[in-house]
Amino acid sequence: MSLFAWLRPSAPELDHAMRQRLARLPKAAPLGVCTLREQRWVVLDLETSGLNPNRDQVLSVGAVAIEDGAIDFAQQFERTLHRPLQKTNASVLIHGLGPSALAAGCDPAEALLDLLDFIGNSPVLAFHAPFDQRMLARALKESLGHRLQSHFLDVAELAPMLNPDTVLREAGLDDWVARFGLQVEERHHASADALVTAELALILFSQARRQQLDSPLQLEQRLRGWRRRKVQSHGL
Repeated sequence: MSLFAWLRPSAPELDHAMRQRLARLPKAAPLGVCTLREQRWVVLDLETSGLNPNRDQVLSVGAVAIEDGAIDFAQQFERTLHRPLQKTNASVLIHGLGPSALAAGCDPAEALLDLLDFIGNSPVLAFHAPFDQRMLARALKESLGHRLQSHFLDVAELAPMLNPDTVLREAGLDDWVARFGLQVEERHHASADALVTAELALILFSQARRQQLDSPLQLEQRLRGWRRRKVQSHGL
């Protein structure tokens, strides 16, 4: 056995039923030219034990679907993962995830496979999507030996791109919620944060249409250009 093979994490052991479910998962579809309204979106939020994507763990997952231009409350997803060894810290407690909740959580492999079923081949929206994407990718690799393929768009980038006259430095989700006057009953729970992110996304989609951006592909292309201009303006 080579040194690299020894250092590589071993693949998780999955039963036959789970391997079959993984094999049946649809391939992520590229962003297309259908309208924003026609596209099914999944809005995702992860609660984690901290902000280090290489060390911290996913503790809970919340998601909701946007379909036919509206939040579909019949398509909601929420799981707390079984993390009995997770130490209690400020990051954990702010999400209301005490030791008893984590000890009673779902098997991570089952919960994450359920999430993949829920996402299907839909693109994913998240606030600060690169972080959620990295955390989810690592969790899927560790628990299922599966490579994350879903296409992610970052609501934290879409908001300033579509609102260039709004000056909010390093704006968080709460800042944009306040900017648009959204009513938020609860925060810092995965399902609640996914829901408010979905409400924000619908406002942004409406703005995008007024700016002649009415397909997922157009939105992504504009976002790429916006990123390039942002980098150039900082002289990087």
